[in-house]
Amino acid sequence: MGLLTNLLLAGRSNHSSLKLAPPPMSKSDKWKIGLTMFGGKIIGLLLVLVAMKMIPGMIATKAYAGDTYTAHETAAINSINTVWTLVAAFLVFGMQPGFVMLEAGFARSKETVNILMECIFDTCLCGLLFWAFGYAFMFSHGNGLIGYHWFFLAGAPDTYEATGVPVIAHWIFQFAFADTCSTVTSGAMIGRTGFRGDILYSIGVTGFIYPIIGHWAWGPDGWLATMGSTGFFLPSLGQPFRDFAGSTVVHTIGGMVSLAGAMVLGPRLGRVFRRDGGEPMPPHSLTIAAVGGFILWFGWYGFNPGSTLSAMDAQGIGRVATNTTLAACAAGMSAMLMGLWTGTTKGKFDLGLTTNGFLAGLVAITCPCYWVDPAGAIYLGLVAGVIVVLGLYLLEYLRIDDPIGAVPVHGIAGIWGTISLGLFAAGKYGASGALGADNSAPVAGLFYGGGTAVLKAQVIGSLTITAATFLVAFAMMWLIRQLPHPWNLRVEEKGEIVGLDIFEHGSSAYPDQDDITAGEAAVSLRGHQEVIPKFTA
Repeated sequence: MGLLTNLLLAGRSNHSSLKLAPPPMSKSDKWKIGLTMFGGKIIGLLLVLVAMKMIPGMIATKAYAGDTYTAHETAAINSINTVWTLVAAFLVFGMQPGFVMLEAGFARSKETVNILMECIFDTCLCGLLFWAFGYAFMFSHGNGLIGYHWFFLAGAPDTYEATGVPVIAHWIFQFAFADTCSTVTSGAMIGRTGFRGDILYSIGVTGFIYPIIGHWAWGPDGWLATMGSTGFFLPSLGQPFRDFAGSTVVHTIGGMVSLAGAMVLGPRLGRVFRRDGGEPMPPHSLTIAAVGGFILWFGWYGFNPGSTLSAMDAQGIGRVATNTTLAACAAGMSAMLMGLWTGTTKGKFDLGLTTNGFLAGLVAITCPCYWVDPAGAIYLGLVAGVIVVLGLYLLEYLRIDDPIGAVPVHGIAGIWGTISLGLFAAGKYGASGALGADNSAPVAGLFYGGGTAVLKAQVIGSLTITAATFLVAFAMMWLIRQLPHPWNLRVEEKGEIVGLDIFEHGSSAYPDQDDITAGEAAVSLRGHQEVIPKFTA
C-alpha cells in the first residue's frame, strides 16, 4: 500500500501518467518474431499463387471448361450474377430523381409540380404496361419485328436465355431502362403539355414504341440483332447491329419522341428565339439541375456496367465503368469550352451547357462502352460535348422549343455514340457472358484496322430506329393534338398562363414565390383576362 501511495503522489506532483516499460527482448526472441513474420509472408504468397492458378479455372471465360461446373457451382455463379443485375437495376431506377431534378431545374418554377407528377405517373404506368405486354413485345421470342410470348410474364422460363439470370430479375433491370426512356420523352415537352395528353402518349411510348422498336435490336430474334448472319437480313455484311447499353434503344428513341412532341406542340407562350431577337427562358434553379445531372451520372454506373448481366466479367465491368467516366469528363470539358468560345455565352463558363455536355458524353458512351478502350472513350466524349452544343444552337435556329436540351443530349448524342462504335471499337473485346468475357471474336472499328463493316451495321441500325421512331411518334403526337380538351396534347392557353402546377394539379412547389399573383390566376382561370405575365425564373 505504501508503494502504491507513493506512486500516486508522484503522479500527481509531476502530472504524468504511469507507463510500464516492456521487458527487453533477447536476440532469440527477435529472431523468432522475424522468422514468424517471414513465414507468414511466404504462406500468404503461396496462397496467392494457388488462387491465381485455381480461380481462372473457376470463373474465367468460355475458353475454359465451363462444362465441368457442378450444379452447386452453377447455382452460385447464377446467384452472384443475379445480385449484380439487381444492384445495377436499383442504380438505374435511382436515375429517376436525377431526371426529375434536371427537368425541374431547367424549367420554370410554375411547372415544377407538373414535372414531378409526370415522372411519378410515368414510372407507375411503365411498370404495369411493361409487366403486361411491354417486356413480352421486346424480349420474348417471336419474329424479327416483335415478340409475342410471356404476356403478364406468364409461361416465361426460369432464366433469360443463356444469362443464367432469372427472367423476373431481368424484368426488373429492363423495367428501369424502359422507365428511363419514358422519362426522357417528356424533357422537350415541359411547360405546355396537358396532363391527360401526357397519359395518352406515355401509353404509346412505354407500351408500344419503345418495346416493339427495341425488339429489333435487343430481342433474341430481332432483325437488327440477327443482321449479318446466314439466313437473316444482309448476310453478306457479316455484322449485327450492336448497342451494348442503349445509346439508340433507350436514348435515341427517347430523344426522337421528344423531338416529335416538341414540334407538334410548338413553343411555349412568350418564347422568343434568338433569330427573332429573343433568348431562351431562364431556368428557375441551376442548382437543382446540376445536382440532378450528378445523380444521373451516378445512376449510369448501373446503366452501363450492369448491362453485362454478369459479375464474373470483372475486366469488362471495370472497363465499362472507366470508359463511362472518361467519356463524361471529356464531354463536359468540350461543352464548357464550346460555350466559352461560341454563342451567346461567349467569354463565360456556362453551367447549363457543361451539365448537358457531360450528360451527352454519358449517352454517347452507352452503346460502345464495352468495346472501346479508355482513349477511345475520351475521343468520342470530346466529340459528344461539341455535338450537344451545336445541337442546342440548331434547335434554337429551327425555332424548336426544348427547355432542357433533351433532343441534343439524348437524340443527337445517342446517334453519335452508336455510330462511334464503328470507328473506335478497339479490336480486343468480344462479348460478355455468364462465366466471363468471350474475346474470341473481338469487335474492331475503322480506326483500329477493322474496316467499315461494323460502321455500316451501326449506321443501318441507327438510321432505321431513328427514322421509324420519329415517324411513328410524330403521327401519335399529331393525333393526340387533334383531340378536344382536356385530352388534347397541349394544355389550354389559360392553363399555360396560370402555370401547369396550379391549373393541372392545384398546388405549387413554391407557394410563397409564385410567378403570378393569386389575383392574376383567378382572373385567368375565369377566362376574363388573357394576359401573359412576365416570365421570370
